[in-house]
Amino acid sequence: MSEAWDFIQHQILGMEWLDSLIGDGLAAMGVDTSERLGGSLQFFIYDTVKILILLILLIFIISYIQSYFPPERSREVMGRFRGMKGRVAGALLGTVTPFCSCSSIPIFIGFNKAGLPLGTSISFLISSPFVDLAALIVLMGIFGPEIAVTYVVVGVVLAVIGGTIVDMMHMDDQIADHARPAACSCGCSPIQIGDGGPSTVSERSAYSLHQVWSTLRKVWIYILIGVLIGALIHNWVPEDIIKAILGDGNPFSVLIAVAVGVPVYADIFGTIPIAEALFSKGVGAGTILAFMMGVTALSLPSMVMLKSVMKTRLLAVFFAIVVIGIVAIGYAFNVISMIM
Repeated sequence: MSEAWDFIQHQILGMEWLDSLIGDGLAAMGVDTSERLGGSLQFFIYDTVKILILLILLIFIISYIQSYFPPERSREVMGRFRGMKGRVAGALLGTVTPFCSCSSIPIFIGFNKAGLPLGTSISFLISSPFVDLAALIVLMGIFGPEIAVTYVVVGVVLAVIGGTIVDMMHMDDQIADHARPAACSCGCSPIQIGDGGPSTVSERSAYSLHQVWSTLRKVWIYILIGVLIGALIHNWVPEDIIKAILGDGNPFSVLIAVAVGVPVYADIFGTIPIAEALFSKGVGAGTILAFMMGVTALSLPSMVMLKSVMKTRLLAVFFAIVVIGIVAIGYAFNVISMIM
């Protein structure tokens, strides 16, 4: 069983066969991949092709499944849950939406305008950029199934806790007027239900291809930038420098990773090559995940967008919840990875 998983992790998810193929191809062209420049070129080509292949396949599959749950139907389903069930449902819905934080904000607004509890919307908003099933598959190829699955679980738990805290603080008045349910004098429910969405195989396939293309247009530049940074870290930055800054010996490594990640804006797929390079340098899994979560959930562009939806007090509470959660998860994962 372990041999079968090793094959899946290294050859299917990790695509080590592709790495060898590219290395052989570059060698045939006279490129010495054992040197820094040649090794960087091999890393750049391999990681770019690998991530694009996985991204296209996984986004198509996930989007095809999502085609059964268009926004109207999702709001209908979500509207049936209140309290803790609603927050759990919001967090779980976030796991199947392949969005970065900026892409999930319009859906967050839609949930609020549909009259869903704020805690439910907050749970979705936290979970969506944190926990991505497509990224989960890729993370399994880097960290292994134990850490990857645990990451999903703690991401969902953090989302539920965040939504619960916001609900307990009764902060519904902290949402901007344009993101609140429209007034209705007839006494009807603010949730407007419609069928919508594709219904046939061809329509669902076309929808999924459109989602793939739409996602690629948004993230391809971040993937290339991420792979370039990863290649530089992998082949040009000495391992002892990386370990001194982000290694287990530095008690502030997780805090530094979050501080570095927040100013950056990228899709989670753009952070994966950097994570891969850092992991190869011996950086702890918790520190790497803290950096990835800081990039995807707390980027400055997403905070600016949220400022147009949330008032200052709610935005500060949201930011504090996510930062504290990321730091706690980062240190916890470093301990877990050492035990494993």
